Amino acid sequence: MTNLALGQTKSLSPALVLLMAVSCGLTVANLYYNQPLLADIGQTFGVDDRHAGIISMLTQIGYAAGMFLFIPLGDIYEKRRLITALLFAVGVALIGVAAAQNLTWIYIASLAVGVTTVAPQMIVPLVAELALPHERGKAIGNVMSGLLIGILLARTVAGLIGELFHWRVMFGLAAVMMFGLALILRSYLPGSQQQLKLSYKELIRSMGHLIASQRTIREASLIGAFMFGSFSVFWTSLTFYLEGPTYQYGSAVAGLFGLVGVVGSAAASVIGRLADRISPIRMIGFMIAAALLSYVSFWLLGSMIWGLVAGVILLDLGIQGGQVSNQARIYSLLPEARSRINTIYMVSSFLGGAVGSAAGAYAWSLWAWAGTCAVGGGMVAVAFLIWLGHRQGGRKQAA
Repeated sequence: MTNLALGQTKSLSPALVLLMAVSCGLTVANLYYNQPLLADIGQTFGVDDRHAGIISMLTQIGYAAGMFLFIPLGDIYEKRRLITALLFAVGVALIGVAAAQNLTWIYIASLAVGVTTVAPQMIVPLVAELALPHERGKAIGNVMSGLLIGILLARTVAGLIGELFHWRVMFGLAAVMMFGLALILRSYLPGSQQQLKLSYKELIRSMGHLIASQRTIREASLIGAFMFGSFSVFWTSLTFYLEGPTYQYGSAVAGLFGLVGVVGSAAASVIGRLADRISPIRMIGFMIAAALLSYVSFWLLGSMIWGLVAGVILLDLGIQGGQVSNQARIYSLLPEARSRINTIYMVSSFLGGAVGSAAGAYAWSLWAWAGTCAVGGGMVAVAFLIWLGHRQGGRKQAA
């Protein structure tokens, strides 16, 4: 171990944790600004809800591709330099979205935003690297709270900006924030040194070995994919539902539902602490159950505003709590491979999210709210079957 590596745990101060949490939240928000604005963007380019929903899908596909391409580099290159370079790149991509003149242009720019918005997935493994082992779940939970609150507040801010000004203004402001954040992190984020010496080709190939050899990574990644897919089904369809005949609200109200979700996401830090004390596997089961209950609420009570509110709180609690618990257990497996493990887990999650966005828009176009609830709830049910199947398989092996 280098002297830096030995002393890294001392550098994870509360102020640094806060900076990293805020950075994750501001950056990951780039993926979600478009969701409450999809109807407005569709009107600008004269397309229906299904074609507008592709914007959200492409952003998440780009995010999965960006994680696969860039995040493994955190195991062989200095993370601070990679993070700041990516922040500058996403700023440029956001300008492309703000300036888009046709549907093809905004599709390409949205894909580029997804590819370059991967700095948070370098920050989270860095937190795990800096934290003491018995505080890792707490530290990850705190930073994930910032990230997850950023996901939800992105919808609120974007909805308000879209209502007051124009959807293009939101993406222009986001670009300015990314350039400023890059400068701040270049000054205050601690540097890192990696001892692992692999070529990029060997690095990518080694992820296949990790998937094949680590049962926990496979299970966590599959659960993450279906859970985040259900999350995207709901949030992609919510704008269409709220602006439809049932409620007839504008984009600002659709965005305000992000504030409701903060209640569930704020629990991520508490769940992280619990994951240090209680079996993360058991916690994941509880979180899947919460997500299932959310879709029951959407289906039975979605026509009443309080039913939607209750469902949003349960959904975000289940999705975010499950993610924190999953990350706490996979980061403890192989410390020298945290960036690659995070790549496998998050690529799986956001591929599931991309499928969920497309499935949500498609289900809405064919079967409206009932279809949205069936598809989203079905994805959570599959996650539960995976969780249950692996528990039973583990008991048989132990016997």
